[in-house]
Amino acid sequence: MDITAEPSETQRNKCSACFKQYNRKEHLVEHMRISYHSVHEPKCGICKKHCRYFESLREHLTGESQTTKGSLPKIECARIFFVQGCNLCLTILDSPYDLMVHRRMCQLSRLDHGLVSQVSRLSLQREIETCNTRTQVPQVFSLGCKMVGGGSDGSLDMCARVCLIDEDENIFFHTYVKPQIPVTNYRYDMTGIRVEHLKEAMPLKQVRNKIQDFLCNGSPMWKIRMKEGKARILVGHGLDRDLECLGLEYPAHLIRYDIQTGIQDPYEDCVATMRLYKRMRSQAHPTEEGPPSSSETQHRNNFAAWKQKELEKMTPDALLEISRSDYYCWCLDSKQGMDY
Repeated sequence: MDITAEPSETQRNKCSACFKQYNRKEHLVEHMRISYHSVHEPKCGICKKHCRYFESLREHLTGESQTTKGSLPKIECARIFFVQGCNLCLTILDSPYDLMVHRRMCQLSRLDHGLVSQVSRLSLQREIETCNTRTQVPQVFSLGCKMVGGGSDGSLDMCARVCLIDEDENIFFHTYVKPQIPVTNYRYDMTGIRVEHLKEAMPLKQVRNKIQDFLCNGSPMWKIRMKEGKARILVGHGLDRDLECLGLEYPAHLIRYDIQTGIQDPYEDCVATMRLYKRMRSQAHPTEEGPPSSSETQHRNNFAAWKQKELEKMTPDALLEISRSDYYCWCLDSKQGMDY
């Protein structure tokens, strides 16, 4: 006699991404509508649970996060992660030996501060530094600025030094910038900038025009805002402030940021943010069939209210398959045919 037990109603209504369970199918559908689960979420390499943030995944694997200490991880996941997991990128490797090899590549080396200082001094020529040996220019650049103070109390941020590098950490543009109003605080302990550095510095308007022309890459701004043209992707730390101080407008869909490094050299800031961007872009996420074309939130995620009955007939795995994220994953940059 076949006595195989049927799965419970709650088990059938279990989210395939975060494993939450619901008594009714319509509740699971509503959960999927507002959760925006997708292949781009951080995922446990052991139990395949999706997490919203990398810190949530770290807590799931180790019980530790920046905001919470002492939380209990999932026992089996923690056991395997302890032996085969990278504590930097949270990847699960096949063996302890594979983990040892992986860690050598995963650990980002610290910058050589002596070399950075030397490169910075050599490159402050107030002109665009381009690599003439290249047949094509990379399409991702990192921008870093250092600010001095203006105004009666020296609290007004003014750009006094700017650096632009490519993916290989080559300097394309690095110069001092002459502020438009008098400097009242050089913030030397943070910037290393002195009065003599700005005496013959490049005017702010000229710097702005050079950077904007270079980033736009010959495409008019109206075309770039329509997500067309050949404009370049920009990464950096605190780009909102840097662009504002430069008086430069750049479309949000081409900006990737940002990271708090605590480093006060603009070249080092550029390198740190470029390395972070490249690491996040290299994530091997499965390719989606393509997001819906509608701009409305619930339609974009394929869970429109008018499809409720149809959605309730789908399995949890099928619901996850049609779900889309509510953010742009940087791994998509490498899948859009950028030629270097």
